[in-house]
Amino acid sequence: MPTLFTVLTVLVAVIFILRATIRVVPQQRAWIIERLGRYHQVLQPGLNLIVPFVDRVAFRFDMRELPMEVPAQVCISLDNTTMTVDGVLYMQITDAVKAAYGSSNPFTAVIQLAQTSMRSEIGKLHLDAALSSRQLLNAAVAAAVDEAAVNWGVKVLRYEIKDITPPAEIIRAMELQITAEREKRAIIAKSEAQRQQQINTSEGQRQQEINIADGRRQAEILSAEGEARAIELIAAATAAAIRVVGSAAHEPGGLEALQMQVARDYIEKWGNLAKTGNSLVIPADMGNIGALVSTALAIIRSGSRTEEKEKSV
Repeated sequence: MPTLFTVLTVLVAVIFILRATIRVVPQQRAWIIERLGRYHQVLQPGLNLIVPFVDRVAFRFDMRELPMEVPAQVCISLDNTTMTVDGVLYMQITDAVKAAYGSSNPFTAVIQLAQTSMRSEIGKLHLDAALSSRQLLNAAVAAAVDEAAVNWGVKVLRYEIKDITPPAEIIRAMELQITAEREKRAIIAKSEAQRQQQINTSEGQRQQEINIADGRRQAEILSAEGEARAIELIAAATAAAIRVVGSAAHEPGGLEALQMQVARDYIEKWGNLAKTGNSLVIPADMGNIGALVSTALAIIRSGSRTEEKEKSV
């Protein structure tokens, strides 16, 4: 009968053998199995069985995207300006076999290659171009590292520069340059504003003068039209008055009344003429007012006879 010790020994041995045989690989992981020191297979995620004491797990890789810090390094630009550059490299292992046997340490190899590529790219640019061309530098470094990392089973997804730090003297000079440039833009903007203000003022004055001239022209036109209309109305009223006087002269007693009116107007006009002037020219027959009135009445009678003849004809 087997003893309890023997049973326990066998049970422990079975557990040990099962533990050495069964391997559970997590998702997005890849385990490299070597059999007797030689590459045998890659265990896929899930439950896997290996031969105990013959197979062993030589490498374990995480197949997810991994961010790797690229240490800061000193680079020299095309215009011999030093600057400190650091970044982050995003990479992913796509081939576990090449990652295991293509390089002794693929992560260190990728980081060092990223540093040398960055130094090479910075050396092609001037300081100002390097500071303003981060996207171009990122793309160039990622492309260079990805091309070489194929043999290591690594895919470089992207590279991002964290910081580019020029020397303190360069930073001070850049700040002075930025300040001067801003002052220059401010002066230009102020002069442009003053120029635009002067243009707007002159345009306003010009438009005001045009409006005033148009107003004066319209006023003169309206005044002339008013005067013309007034002259027309006065002429029409005078003509109507003359027609009324002419008609009244044919009435009984009309000539006598007309004679009296002419004489009165004559005396009144001469009296006003004497008041308004210092010099006065008096006709030789000034005292013969009756002769002047008779002459005016004779003209009226002549006109009346002419009208009667025209009507009779």
